[in-house]
Amino acid sequence: MRAEIERFENYLVNVKKSSDNTVASYRRDLIKLSKYMNDQGMQRAIDINCTGLNSYVLYLEKQGMSSATVSRSIASIKAFFMYMLKQGNIEIDPTDNLKPPKIEKKVPNTLSIEEINLLLEQPSGNSPKEIRDKAMLELLYATGIRVSELISLKLEDVNLHMNYLECKTESKDRVIPFENMAKESLIKYLDLSREAMCHGQEYLFTNVQGAPMTRQGFWKIIKHYAAKAGIDKDITPHMIRHSFAMHLVNNGADLKSVQEMLGHSDISTTQIYMKNSASMRLKEVYEKTHPRANSIG
Repeated sequence: MRAEIERFENYLVNVKKSSDNTVASYRRDLIKLSKYMNDQGMQRAIDINCTGLNSYVLYLEKQGMSSATVSRSIASIKAFFMYMLKQGNIEIDPTDNLKPPKIEKKVPNTLSIEEINLLLEQPSGNSPKEIRDKAMLELLYATGIRVSELISLKLEDVNLHMNYLECKTESKDRVIPFENMAKESLIKYLDLSREAMCHGQEYLFTNVQGAPMTRQGFWKIIKHYAAKAGIDKDITPHMIRHSFAMHLVNNGADLKSVQEMLGHSDISTTQIYMKNSASMRLKEVYEKTHPRANSIG
């Protein structure tokens, strides 16, 4: 089955143009499946049936894996067998009746507007690195894009005249506006830092050696400035994305627009931000209207 997985990887890279992280995720899930099926005497994809796959899902759940992890693994398996079916390697898709577990959607952790402002104020120096860091943080919060999308941006994807960027993904491209503070930081970066750092690279942002920025590299940048700001939270790039969405919804943005900016294929994914927004509005109404809400205890 390893050879079949390798062919699927090549398809993802060369045909689907999937990112390195996406390919690595599929690989991990499918190699784990392959090891389990080998132990059950099923060494080729054509040998695997619905019963075997259901047993594998039960095995994952007994291992204590979260519903989200199991669901991701099922998605990888479904994509693999769909590929095998289209290639004519199998005649029946064994994943037809394979259903992911229900995932309880939790309200994501976010930063307050005050914490966001404090974080974005931290890269305040005039070194090329700090000017770059400021531009990256401002753009991340201004657009809510994923960190993988941020580090994949190319110079041609940014329109400074119209204040928007084009975010190109596997599923579809989208246009996202950004505000003037992000624009000012970008202009400063392009005028004073980028040429010295990028060394002819097509990517908008690179590391100090001029190589493409990595997810881990940007993660370290955020951790550094969060510590510098004294923000006692485990801040991640995705938390800034969540904060972008939550702040828009709290300020009255319609859900459909937020969905489009975030690039969610299903609006139910975006609806999670409404829960916290509704709770905050109820609290505000209560504090404004209950006669004892602001009394001193």
